[in-house]
Amino acid sequence: MESKTDAASKVVTGHRTPVVTITVTAVFTALVFLSTYLFQIPIPATQGYFNLGDIMIFITSLTFGPTVGGFAGGIGSFLSDALGGFGTFAPFTLIIKGLEGYVAGLISRRSLQRRTLMIAWAAGSVVMVLGYFATESFLIALVFGSSSATGIVAASGEVPFNILQVVGGGAVGIPVSIGLKYAFRSTPYFSRILGPAPRRQPEKK
Repeated sequence: MESKTDAASKVVTGHRTPVVTITVTAVFTALVFLSTYLFQIPIPATQGYFNLGDIMIFITSLTFGPTVGGFAGGIGSFLSDALGGFGTFAPFTLIIKGLEGYVAGLISRRSLQRRTLMIAWAAGSVVMVLGYFATESFLIALVFGSSSATGIVAASGEVPFNILQVVGGGAVGIPVSIGLKYAFRSTPYFSRILGPAPRRQPEKK
């Protein structure tokens, strides 16, 4: 008769199949797109917008890892810009949001430890905030014929909004990701959905 230890071992081993990977990636790419496209507040200073897409990017990357997080974050956000009238930003968004999801997923490795998830979130947040600051500084100076100093000043106006986006992304994304992983872990489909993941170690207080 199989012991509980053996059963638990099966839950956390194995690999996510290509079919499941493609399915999960497609679903969460769509969710990133919708959460970015449907909830927008324009920011006139940079011709950008505040959105809720980072919440879904962090949920995706912290739960499913770098490949799914990077693809969904980049493509989902790219499509939102391209279809939402922000085509100038779309190529940069593809890179920035893709790296945000990839870096967060790579560091977290689907961990259940809150400290690891916080580090992953912080790294992804830095990529997003600095990436858009550099991009907007350059674009504003290039597109509008302004000086580099004017571009930097204008881009600085969006930094607080981007920080707010990633703070909201972590505040919602981390607990939701932990909840999803616990939910999956209680089923025999854990390894098929998430792939191999480290066992949870007691957190230091």
